[in-house]
Amino acid sequence: MSVLILSAYDAQSHRRWHKGLVKHLAFSFTIMALPARFFSWRIRGNAMTWAFANRAALLAKPWDVIVATSMVDLATLKGLVPELAHVPTLLYFHENQFSYPANTAAGQTVHSIEPQMVTLYGALAANQVVFNSAHNQKSFLLGVSALLKKLPDHVPGDIIEQLEEKSQVIPVPLEPSCFELAKLRAALNKNQSSSAQELTILWNHRWEYDKGPERLLAIVTALAQQTPSMHMRFHIVGQQFRQVPAAFSQLKAVLTEQGWLGEWGFLPLQRYHSVLASSDIVLSTALHDFQGLAVLDAVAAGCTPLLPKRVAYPDFFSAEYLYLSEEGATYSNETSSAVKALVAYGSGVTALNAPDITQYSWRALTQQYQNAIHQLASQ
Repeated sequence: MSVLILSAYDAQSHRRWHKGLVKHLAFSFTIMALPARFFSWRIRGNAMTWAFANRAALLAKPWDVIVATSMVDLATLKGLVPELAHVPTLLYFHENQFSYPANTAAGQTVHSIEPQMVTLYGALAANQVVFNSAHNQKSFLLGVSALLKKLPDHVPGDIIEQLEEKSQVIPVPLEPSCFELAKLRAALNKNQSSSAQELTILWNHRWEYDKGPERLLAIVTALAQQTPSMHMRFHIVGQQFRQVPAAFSQLKAVLTEQGWLGEWGFLPLQRYHSVLASSDIVLSTALHDFQGLAVLDAVAAGCTPLLPKRVAYPDFFSAEYLYLSEEGATYSNETSSAVKALVAYGSGVTALNAPDITQYSWRALTQQYQNAIHQLASQ
């Protein structure tokens, strides 16, 4: 079976996903991808780019199935390249454009409707729609419903029902190498149960506003005020961009003053794997996470998750790993909840215990992807 993969904004998690498809599924794949930059142009212009600059590649084979990311302007592409109009298509949502928190620090108060409409039309044009989490699916459908209610007239009444009928949830799977890091952890012979042992906390996200750096700063500041003598080390690692939220410089100052600063910034892969294998807790303060691959990677490596009770995290982890989630600018109760949990782990009152997440491995999920594509090809 010949499958064309289209990735219109080929971010790291998107590449990871389609490389996994190629490696683990028994189909003949061709990948066409565009760089993850110039977001507004990319999400609106990808169909024109492919239809006119890459038309020969698009029509190189008689495709049995097209698997596209939600950034692909699928409706426009099928209109501009009518030869693709009848090829069964699966649209995969790594994220959706309805539930990103606004960047109020940058003056953003409303979201652009353009990316939302592109993804809505893409979902309507696709034969199957797959989301990486139940949270992603639910927030997309709620967002579409809210948008449709704002439109003035001639809005079809069954849009949500159409989308629900052809949608399902299949997470981005974790590679075998993620779970092999747990063996490295065992080899390090780390005594996690000792109350005298330094508690090592990992925060591993993109350094952007939507990952909640201000909330991370609030947690660390509260810890410094309440438990200044506690033995802790924080690894604050992840991808950085030209504009870094101001909270990070303040955070580094607090951690340095307390003697809690561990790894800082973007790490080479081998060093990052070592941090995953040696950390006790993976902490998140994210305001949005549609699946949370960075957290799942750390848990697969043996870290105990400590996550806010919001976004996709309740889809993947039970209540014992979730702390209070609070809206608003002060979020004092959320900070207190996270601090209380960290102190309990650090004092040994709560035992470190990473949950088994092998159900999210490629070994566990390959058949679901195989079935989805086979089913699509038979339509």
